[in-house]
Amino acid sequence: MAVGETAAGSLELGPIRPPSEAYSLLLRVTRNCPWNRCKFCGLYKGQQFELRSVDEIKREIQTVKVIHDQIKELAGKAGHGNQVAKMAAAVFNNAPSDVYRQVALWLYAGGRNVFLQDANTLIMPTDDLVEIIRFLKETFPGIERITSYGRSKTAAMKSLEELKALHDAGLSRLHLGLESGYDPLLAYMNKGVTAAEHIAGGKKVVASGISLCEYVILGLGGRKWWREHAAETAKALNEINPDFIRVRTLAVNERMPLYREVANGSFLRATDEEIVEEEKQLIEHLECSASFVSDHITNLLPEIEGKLPEEKEKLLSVIRRFQALPPVERTNFIVGRRAGLYVYMKNLADERRHNAAEQVVRRLTEGNGEVPPQAIYAMMEPFI
Repeated sequence: MAVGETAAGSLELGPIRPPSEAYSLLLRVTRNCPWNRCKFCGLYKGQQFELRSVDEIKREIQTVKVIHDQIKELAGKAGHGNQVAKMAAAVFNNAPSDVYRQVALWLYAGGRNVFLQDANTLIMPTDDLVEIIRFLKETFPGIERITSYGRSKTAAMKSLEELKALHDAGLSRLHLGLESGYDPLLAYMNKGVTAAEHIAGGKKVVASGISLCEYVILGLGGRKWWREHAAETAKALNEINPDFIRVRTLAVNERMPLYREVANGSFLRATDEEIVEEEKQLIEHLECSASFVSDHITNLLPEIEGKLPEEKEKLLSVIRRFQALPPVERTNFIVGRRAGLYVYMKNLADERRHNAAEQVVRRLTEGNGEVPPQAIYAMMEPFI
């Protein structure tokens, strides 16, 4: 059987997934975002939220099954035996459609993880979501992890029994956007949730047995509220005690409502150096037991990762090393990181990269020796 010989149907994909789900099968359970009013997000603006039907989603799971079985059959005929990844790589490189490419990538990585899209699948009626998860696991018994995005407020509105039912069906982890634990900032950003609701929803997820990942946006408070943002966010996280804390750094583009407030000066963005100090304050206030993860390209210092509380000093030492750099080296690193020349601070020792970053600095200083913050912000926009 040649690849694509059997009609495979379609597989609808949403626009986003966490970096940790790069090799997961993406299954779109809902379309877009039911809230869709946050000032700092432009992803779903102008798009209507929709619940997809259980039957429609089951048909797509069956489509994945057809392609999954084709690739495994081809691997057997080619003599690869247990090395399905080899055939999956070949299919990926010569895929007849995006559907085949998505399934081939999933099988190449082992075919064990699934991510349910879009922004808040938790809003689906619990019985429907349980049915989908069970059907998914019945169709693919080898699945080990099923994860999804959700909203704290939605989690808070679910009963503990509902969340436990989702866990028992096979929902392994929820990714919730805490963003901040400071109520005035949450209101300003039109997040549609309070710190108390964040805490209630998060604690309920933890109690259900579902692994919880909470997201924090560094720089969200700008220059006005950075201290409160750091302290109150840590306070909320300490109460929730999630399994993971993942940080993202605020970046702004024209699709976001926040863009207008940045343009008219009513929101003053923090610089990278100011955000690093904010992150330091956040970590110092954290007393929970969680893995602190910095797995996004918008973050200046991705090496700030470790298990809390035992590795807190390791996390803070990364920040102290950055802050101890001579000013010219801090500027070189910031520009080099934003230009894609550096990943970690140790890359400063690479003469070729250092010289390339210095050339970019010279172009950006506009003759006065200082890199305009707007130049740095502009370099971050393509990554959101």
